[in-house]
Amino acid sequence: MTDTQRAFTLETRDDGVAVIHIDVPGESMNTLKATFADEVSDVLAKLEALSTLKGVVVISDKPGSFVAGADISMIDGCDNAADAESLARQGQAMFDRIEQLKVPVVAAIDGACLGGGLELALACHYRICTDSKKTAIGLPEVQLGLLPGSGGTQRLPRLIGIQKALPLMLTGKQLRAKQAKKQGIVDEVVPASILLDAAVEKALNSKPRVQKVTHSLMNKALEGTSAGRGIIFKKAREQAQSKAKGNYPALDKIIDTIAYGADRGMSEGLAYEARQFGELAMTPESKQLRGIFFATTAMKKETGAGDTQPAAVNRVGVLGGGLMGGGIAYVTAIKAGLPARIKDIAEPGITHALKYSYDLLNKKVKRKHLRRAEMEQAMLRLSGSLDYSGFERVDVVIEAVFEDLELKQKMVADIEAVAPEHAIFATNTSSLPITQIAAKAERPQNVIGLHYFSPVDKMPLAEIITHDKTSEQTIATTVALAKKQGKTPIVVKDGAGFYVNRILAPYMNEAARLVLGGEPIDAVDKALVKFGFPVGPMKLMDEVGIDVAAKVAPIMANELGDRFRAPDAFSKLLDDDRKGKKNKKGFYSYSGKKPGKEVDAEVYSLLGVHPEAKLTATEMAQRTVFLMLNEAVYCLAEGIIRSPRDGDIGAIFGIGFPPFRGGPFRYMDSLGCAEVVGQLRAYAKQHGERYEPAPLLVEMANEGRQFYPE
Repeated sequence: MTDTQRAFTLETRDDGVAVIHIDVPGESMNTLKATFADEVSDVLAKLEALSTLKGVVVISDKPGSFVAGADISMIDGCDNAADAESLARQGQAMFDRIEQLKVPVVAAIDGACLGGGLELALACHYRICTDSKKTAIGLPEVQLGLLPGSGGTQRLPRLIGIQKALPLMLTGKQLRAKQAKKQGIVDEVVPASILLDAAVEKALNSKPRVQKVTHSLMNKALEGTSAGRGIIFKKAREQAQSKAKGNYPALDKIIDTIAYGADRGMSEGLAYEARQFGELAMTPESKQLRGIFFATTAMKKETGAGDTQPAAVNRVGVLGGGLMGGGIAYVTAIKAGLPARIKDIAEPGITHALKYSYDLLNKKVKRKHLRRAEMEQAMLRLSGSLDYSGFERVDVVIEAVFEDLELKQKMVADIEAVAPEHAIFATNTSSLPITQIAAKAERPQNVIGLHYFSPVDKMPLAEIITHDKTSEQTIATTVALAKKQGKTPIVVKDGAGFYVNRILAPYMNEAARLVLGGEPIDAVDKALVKFGFPVGPMKLMDEVGIDVAAKVAPIMANELGDRFRAPDAFSKLLDDDRKGKKNKKGFYSYSGKKPGKEVDAEVYSLLGVHPEAKLTATEMAQRTVFLMLNEAVYCLAEGIIRSPRDGDIGAIFGIGFPPFRGGPFRYMDSLGCAEVVGQLRAYAKQHGERYEPAPLLVEMANEGRQFYPE
């Protein structure tokens, strides 16, 4: 017998095993909502009343989705910390009731088992998961500025040990099935076809248990004593804050909560966990991180072209086998699962592009994240050619050749001659206007920009750049392809630097001016890392290439005016052949024991500067970041970006703008537009016209408006 039309339904079998089926109506993924409390309570009451019950299996009826977590929007409905604490306590009580059942309870996991989903599974006595690629086990709450609030901070350390549990909760790392078994989180890994049978068998042939970790003597000395645990927590705190710089309060709260429960026991630990969850839910950091989550979730459902649906893409061509071409071929063939045909003018180019994918896949094989047979299958989707053979069947061609307008226009003509009429020509240019690349095209409606960031396999953003003649179909198809490649795409209008590089340029230029003014290179970088960027601007210039920055700067200044004028002194660096990391000569030294970690003091002599720290870290961060904020507003006013949301996602995913600040527009809202305008005007008086606030920003300040109206 089975209940219907509910998220949680109960099936009782003839063998004495009851199966709790999870299937949230109308949703592609299961998420836990507070409104399900009565349903779950009803199911548990029925189980507790069954005298013939021998075991329980908890399983999802959605293939590839066990439970992806709790519905985050519940937190936004909380008015205060007490409300959020109450949500956590409700979840804890539900899972505690599952754990207290007198018969074995087995979680049968296929697909995403994250956050509240894993907390549910941890409350079960046993966990069996499938070997599916979609199976993912983790507690990613830290990425939303939260901690696991339904028992995760207490049950996971007791299951696998504090030292294994800490990094999982502090990073939000997701484990594959075999990794989860190795860590001791799941008991068995089976094929999806026998998951239910294996879980039923486990329930019938086991006893209820609260699994406890078995420690080695050394670990017992560490984790089994208060002093030993103190050493572990101290080390974890140091490591977490070495990167976070105190900007993410959830990190310390996670450590505190695990420590509290380890010292005082499960019951007090759960109460403390709920309180800490409530407090974190009300922090501005969590609010901003949740805003990013909602924004990216909404973007996944959008085509980028209104109601226009994407055309099918079955084959992709890649022009150029360099670093970018190799990366583009990888995300196309491996992540999107589409055949990718690479064309280059020389054999080494094709070899390089193929090796790029081979090396990345081989690392996964060595780490046992991938079977060799799967790697070989993936590599079969890659091929190369010195001519256009095979391009007569492609649906999209992604061009990644040198930044030369005539060359790119020739590529357009070549593709229009050999590829089907519907084929899209997507250029990966970082500086040349798409309008000019499409100027001589016979089918300009098929030409679009598809700007990736390096390294392509890691950077999450893709800018989809449209010109006046780009068709809606071309936009929708390109956006869909970028998503398949694992990217978060934003659609931007054609213009110098597009969006990301445009807001980055004034920030980088100002950092350079600080150095020329005598501020030590590493002090400037540390100030911006403390503000929340993953790397400082001078280190970033080394990574990108000083020569690349020097080439792009005049293009930006010619198109956009004096506020983009870069300091002249940096030509001296190029005269000294300093290109950055690529040739091991930049602002930092790339020889010795700590390559790339220490400033090359010779740079100061080249620039005629005597370094002396005069400004505070806060002042240096404001001087650079406020120019980025101002330029973001110019981009919004000119229609380069379609919305503040797209501007925030582009800055966070493209250049690492601090996520906990929500992106440039949410950050300006938190400061207040009037405050931003006032600071820009003060800097304009002191440092020049480049700080003059954008007219739209002034207008918003005068009218008391926000980019995200409450």
